Amino acid sequence: MSELMTRAGALDAADELAGVRKQFVLDEVVYLDGNSLGALPANVPGRVEDVVLRQWGRMRIRSWDESGWWTAPERIGDRIAPLVGAAPGQIVVGDSTSVNVFKALVAAVRMADADRGEILVDATTFPTDGYIAESAARMTGRTLRPVTPAEVPGALSDRTAAVLLNHVDYRTGRLHDLPSLTAAVHAAGAVAVWDLCHSAGALPVGLDEHGVDLAVGCTYKYLNGGPGSPAYLYVRRDLQDRFDSPLPGWNSHAEPFGMRPAFEPAAGALRGRVGTPDILSMLALEAALEVWDGVRIEAVRAKSLALTDFFLECVAAYVPEGRVESVTPVAHSERGSQVALRCDDAGDVMKRLIERGVVGDFRHPDVLRFGFTPLYVGFADVERAARVLGQVLR
Repeated sequence: MSELMTRAGALDAADELAGVRKQFVLDEVVYLDGNSLGALPANVPGRVEDVVLRQWGRMRIRSWDESGWWTAPERIGDRIAPLVGAAPGQIVVGDSTSVNVFKALVAAVRMADADRGEILVDATTFPTDGYIAESAARMTGRTLRPVTPAEVPGALSDRTAAVLLNHVDYRTGRLHDLPSLTAAVHAAGAVAVWDLCHSAGALPVGLDEHGVDLAVGCTYKYLNGGPGSPAYLYVRRDLQDRFDSPLPGWNSHAEPFGMRPAFEPAAGALRGRVGTPDILSMLALEAALEVWDGVRIEAVRAKSLALTDFFLECVAAYVPEGRVESVTPVAHSERGSQVALRCDDAGDVMKRLIERGVVGDFRHPDVLRFGFTPLYVGFADVERAARVLGQVLR
């Protein structure tokens, strides 16, 4: 047994989160793609069966009240809130990330002074955020200016209405400085909107602590809510009365069953709701979030950094020199919960890894991407993944 295997065993034995792993449905595969789709929490199938057969099958329409369907978006939002550093009453769950980005960005521009004619968007963002930012700019009569997060402080001016940024770069795993960038946006008099898809559930976010205005995120990555599970929208409490959604719906009306022709927004975070919630996936997500009971996000972050450090060490030991190059920052303060390795034949290499039981993903044109979900990934998984990578590349 190699020294790295021995160390992996010792690290797993000392891991305070090791017991959480048994709450997931796992097999012999090393699953390092939880930053795309989280593993299935073991309690979800039974909960979904109850929702379908009892709540829907037998109770039918009564379940909107008696099973708590109607209040699910804000109730589940309050379950997510501690994971992103938010007090209750500021997060509503529903719709997709894309729809929530649109709601948040247009609302942000509407909060800004009318003479602020420019929106800044992360030039390295996931494509959809860029597409939506361009559409929001056209809709609100603003111009769109793509900049990298590092360029934001120098690009801000008295013309800036809103800034849309990603907390973690989906390709490289780079963690951007949310506190200082938010402060810079506020100093310029603009509104900060953050996409938390690749950070929520992997590291502390501190939305309230750092005064973030608006934030969105998905729930099917580190929150393990299932494929296409509903996203969420955070609206800081003191901004909720000013949140003017571009998608007002009957669910966000002050009197949703009044069926009035004129829209009057509900109070609080409920303004972020639009139409009828997707109850099946919503309640699957609620069940999935139970794996977080008793888990400290600080412990998750500590293990995430230890896992990615160990993976990089194992890659250096097992992979032929010069065969891969890490594009993920070494500094902990700049690293999310993934490692991205540049490799000339990355697409073929990832196929061969998957054939050998190590699942990551490939990002065009040359990136092998490995996500580390601390709730169910262990150090033995990390060592094996690097060892198999070395075998494939030899």
